This record gives sequence, C-alpha cells and structure tokens, in this order.
Amino acid sequence: MIGAIIGDIVGSRFEFNNHKSKDFELFTDECYVTDDSIMTLAVAKALIETERTFKNSEDNYRVSKDYLDRLTENTVLYMKTIGRKYPNCGYGGRFGQWIFSENPKPYGSYGNGAAMRISPVAAIAASEEEIKALSKAITSVSHNHVEGLKGAEATAMVIYMAKTGYDKAEIRKVVSDQYYNLDFCLDDIRAAYSFNETCQETVPQAIQAFLESESFEETIRNAISLGGDSDTLAAIAGSIAEAYYGVPDVMVKKALGYLDGEQLAIYDEWLLNCKMQINNSNFNE
Repeated sequence: MIGAIIGDIVGSRFEFNNHKSKDFELFTDECYVTDDSIMTLAVAKALIETERTFKNSEDNYRVSKDYLDRLTENTVLYMKTIGRKYPNCGYGGRFGQWIFSENPKPYGSYGNGAAMRISPVAAIAASEEEIKALSKAITSVSHNHVEGLKGAEATAMVIYMAKTGYDKAEIRKVVSDQYYNLDFCLDDIRAAYSFNETCQETVPQAIQAFLESESFEETIRNAISLGGDSDTLAAIAGSIAEAYYGVPDVMVKKALGYLDGEQLAIYDEWLLNCKMQINNSNFNE
C-alpha cells in the first residue's frame, strides 16, 4: 500500500502540470495526499474490519458470499466515512457525488480510480481466486463497468504475482494474455500520451512503467515521465513496484510525513493486520 501512497504523493504536483522527463525532485512542498491515497486507505480499512469479523471462520472464507457481501458493505461505509472528511482531495465529478450520496450505487464507471485503490487486496489475498473475488467485491460498489472491473483485477493480479515470486516475463505474459496488450514501450508513447482517466488507457501504461524499471524509484519516475494522470499512474505503478522491489526506508519515512493523524492511524493498523496475517500463515504451516 505504501507504494501507491508514495506514487500518489510524488505525482500529485504533476497531474495538471505534466513533466515528460524522469528528472525531477521526488518530494517537495508542492506535493500532497490526493484521493488516490485516501481511497486506498479506505479499502484497507474495509478489509481490516471484514477480516476481523470472518478471520479463519472456515476454509476459503474470503470467497464465501457472506464475506464478500460484508466486504462490499464495509467498502461503501469506509469510502464514505473516510472520504467525506477530505472533500477537496481531488475526486472526479461522479465519484465525488457517489461519496456524498446518502445511498450510493454503482454507476457504470471505468475510471482509473478502480485500479489506484485496489492494492490492499493483494496483501490480504492468498490465491488468484481470492484476488478476483475481493477485487470484484470492492470495485463493483462504484466502478461496475467491465473495463473498471478489469482494470482493478489486472492491477491486483500483477501486484499478487510480483509479491509471490513471478518474474517480469511471466507477469507480462499473463497481462498480455488475459488483460491488456503491452506491445509498446514508454519511449514510443511518451510524446503523444495525454491526460486520460480510464482504466484501459492508464493501467497498461502503469504496468509498463514497472516492467521497464530496475528499481522502485525508477518505476515512479517512469510513470510520471509519461504525463497524463500523473498521480494515479504513479500510484498504480508504485503499488506493483512495492511488491516486486520493496520500498527504500527513506522514501517511506518521507511519504508518511505527508499523512495526517487519522491517515497514519489507518496505515499503522494496516501494517499490524498484515503482520498478523504473516504470523498466522507461518503458524498454520
């Protein structure tokens, strides 16, 4: 999750002032937390509370109807309750209406917000089956268009593959076979690439930013150098790079300095939840 938060913060100052180069300062006083980080934290909180209710209740409990129904309810609850505290963080028009609706319903979106918030799923899921089920339960509360669902699932799947030892060639093949054509390189598209908020014109580019990198930091620089929806591109790419490379401690510390107390509390709770997941997994083995 911290990879997405770092990408969001670093990219925030470039969203409407694109920088078509890899040469820039990562963190400045102009950087800030946007809706990408806030909704990622909301998804993390929804997963924490759902896990608290169902943890180890039965085999494959995360793909049970009861679990997925509760996760959907919690996703709506925490997106609303957390999201409403930050009304000026950069929501798109329709999603902003969704946040402040009394009874929010999915509205057929295929916006890239589906993908930028999904990274916590890959930390919780224990299988590809769980990745698909959890991603759909979370994404469909708002972005229930087939392209929205695909963008979130593709992102979560790539993060899961990156964290479980797949190499880049294997990741590329799965994405190309099941989700998106990756028959391009960043240098070929950079000049013409422009602002786009759809999954289908953001997720493949973010994945390619990771595939062409040699480090976490280079992934972020690759994503931002494309221009476009810079904070979201970098959030998606950063979430993948975190799983594959890890994140330098100095970057984590710097990024956390941009979070307020409530955001930090959710982040710390998430870290504790993930640690417990690892400990329980080791115990069960």
